[in-house]
Amino acid sequence: MRLELGEIKINDVQFGEVSKVENGVLYVNADEIRTLVLEDEHIADVKLEIARPGESVRITPVKDVIEPRVKVSGRGGIFPGVRAKVDTVGDGRTHVLKGAAIVTCGKIVGFQEGIIDMQGPGADFTPFSKLNNLCMVIEPKEGLNQPEYEAAARMAGLKIAEHVGKLGMNVEPDHVEVYETKPLLEQAAEYPELPKVGYVYMLQTQGLLHDTYVYGVDAKKIVPTVLYPTEVMDGAILSGNCVSACDKNTTYHHQNNPIIKSLYAKHGKEINFMGVIITNENVYLADKMRSSDWTAKFTKYLGLDGAIVSQEGFGNPDTDLIMNCKKIEGEGVKTVIVTDEYAGRDGASQSLADADKSADAVVTGGNANEMITLPPMEKVIGMLDYTDKIAGGFAGSLKEDGSIEAEIQVITGATNELGFNKLTARGY
Repeated sequence: MRLELGEIKINDVQFGEVSKVENGVLYVNADEIRTLVLEDEHIADVKLEIARPGESVRITPVKDVIEPRVKVSGRGGIFPGVRAKVDTVGDGRTHVLKGAAIVTCGKIVGFQEGIIDMQGPGADFTPFSKLNNLCMVIEPKEGLNQPEYEAAARMAGLKIAEHVGKLGMNVEPDHVEVYETKPLLEQAAEYPELPKVGYVYMLQTQGLLHDTYVYGVDAKKIVPTVLYPTEVMDGAILSGNCVSACDKNTTYHHQNNPIIKSLYAKHGKEINFMGVIITNENVYLADKMRSSDWTAKFTKYLGLDGAIVSQEGFGNPDTDLIMNCKKIEGEGVKTVIVTDEYAGRDGASQSLADADKSADAVVTGGNANEMITLPPMEKVIGMLDYTDKIAGGFAGSLKEDGSIEAEIQVITGATNELGFNKLTARGY
């Protein structure tokens, strides 16, 4: 598959009479957006706010971050199986409003939702502080249960990201990137002298409110399978989970997976990038065994010499990660795992809940237990009344002046396990 991503640089977001993209500015009609969101009977109200890089703004509790895009040519549409029909995506051209994002927030769904600061020390820990964010503070109807509220907020975010993305349909991109992966035998033969490398993409699927969607299907219901990397880049995988904010993969992370982009950058030069194996993270041992067996089987079947394995979440998923690593190595495929750490505030505790000697090549996104003090902001989009309860917070985290003392676990994307952050560590 060959995918062109046409990037339309967005330098600012403003409210306006007419929704459009003009001279690098995204204009949105607030009433138009509100009308679309309130079509869902589960939502009582929505408040729209804009947060720009460098402003004294705190957004919280963040549920998802989504990049607005539009399918210009090729098969399928944006968010296949959810907003578009279940057609295979990953080819043709997609336009991207680069530098803009839709952020959903509002009353907390699960205790693991997070914070985005647009300035100050917290801003350095999240990539979303660098974006022009259209924030939707969603008020659920009274009596709505948690799964219903999560679904309503998720669908509202995708709906508005699709709506806003369409504004880029006829705009000439500032830059076009081309990515291509050929059918398996063609791909293997194209660079016979280079090592064949694949990417094992672990998706969070561990129970209620821990969901990821593949072409609209809850990934708890899948067995490992193979995707073209361009399918992922074209929106085949969407977030729907409330894992800890620091290592949650938002939809924006899936749309802009840096491991896939890095492998493409080395393709044909240092490696032959063969494709993506998606697998889920399971609760029961039998399911973990099945998924890790299939994952290892695919790495061998694809003739890989090496595999990158990324995780989402921590604790229980550490077992899935190590099982994948051990079994892939057992097939004779060299393995690098990408994770983060929960090593205690002093960094002295065991980093992962599971370990094996085969996991001897590790890239870490940092220690989520590291402490930080977030100064008060002039404006809060959302609400702070839950701050002492979220993962990484504790009784007394929220101070009277509006500052927050907590672990960086509370910051959306701080230790992201795709490497979409600035933190890492070096072993000696």
